[in-house]
Amino acid sequence: MGVIKSILDTDLYKFTTSYAYSKLFPRAYGEFEFVDRSNGDYPEGFDILLKKEIESMSSLKLSQSEEDFIKRQMPYLPPTYIDFLKGFRFNPAEVDISLENRKLHIRATGLLYRVTLWETPILATVSELFFREMGKYPDREYMEDAAIDKAMRMKEHDITFSLFGMRRRFSFEVEDRVTELLKQHAGKSLYGTSNVYMAYKHNLSVSGTHPHEWVQFHGSIYGYKMANYISMEDWINVFDGDLGTVLTDTYTTDVFLRNFSKKHAALFTSLRHDSGDPFLFIDKVIHRYEELRINPRMKYLVFSDSLNVDKAIDIKNYCGDRIGATFGIGTNLTNDVSDNIKSMNIVMKLFRCKMTAKEDWQECVKLSDVEGKHTGSEKEIELVKQTLGL
Repeated sequence: MGVIKSILDTDLYKFTTSYAYSKLFPRAYGEFEFVDRSNGDYPEGFDILLKKEIESMSSLKLSQSEEDFIKRQMPYLPPTYIDFLKGFRFNPAEVDISLENRKLHIRATGLLYRVTLWETPILATVSELFFREMGKYPDREYMEDAAIDKAMRMKEHDITFSLFGMRRRFSFEVEDRVTELLKQHAGKSLYGTSNVYMAYKHNLSVSGTHPHEWVQFHGSIYGYKMANYISMEDWINVFDGDLGTVLTDTYTTDVFLRNFSKKHAALFTSLRHDSGDPFLFIDKVIHRYEELRINPRMKYLVFSDSLNVDKAIDIKNYCGDRIGATFGIGTNLTNDVSDNIKSMNIVMKLFRCKMTAKEDWQECVKLSDVEGKHTGSEKEIELVKQTLGL
């Protein structure tokens, strides 16, 4: 059995976005590329081990009890999409892996509704394999104490949070154990987890938002000025009011808030903060809701940028009773396993897309609220900045 043991061992947004592509853009193609933000070195032969893991994923299929769980817990996915998942098999031919001068290169290319499903499992596999090959092991006592302590502090401070930690987890076993401990010790503070398999196994709610790639795709196809607006319209078209959380920082929050209309402010329940100063973000969003004559107290902000418990407490206190605050905490929960093991800083982003097989590829970029999180070619990033007046 490989690192990934179930088709459900992925983040919720992979299924919801895959369904959205299949409904609106069934012929669209995409290409995802792996980025190690810390530019780390990988051991010799790592590419061969990773290829074996990718090959082993081709035998995964949805079980009957997993299908029942999706039907019960994820009513926004229709029977047609669940039927697709029942027949879905990962195709390793879509993934290209190489190791050059100890730098890892991964590219996944194919129909977007399929190829999007590679992102999270590949990242989790790279992380787990890397630590295993480097001879790193969790200090079990440290890991469990840390998880229990965090759970109890969040309960004590009445912080509502979800576990968003699959992509950079230390290992499947660590995420599994941490999920169990959070459920035991955080009480009602734990809203759920973004990992569908962990929700299935531990009987938790599945939680998630929509991803940068959805907005990036719209930016490439429809133009950067209208990307946020049209991507929200399309999300509403697909999910009809379900899954009402939007990411704001694909082309900076300032640009997003200019596109954020009264209709969207009324329909979407929450906005997600994923980069930049969270306190500045809170003030800007409250100001925009007030401009649109929407009561911010009826809305939520979801914070998910490199969070730990102390940060979450500070942010919740700053929101006060002005606007709701919930938290998606990831790496700090699923990769805090020892004093001397540092988590990886890896992502897999959409770099190119096209509407049909015969079109030319279009570049996809992401401009976050901090420079270090930008992805895409320098030339295209400059074009986006000029187009949006940044």
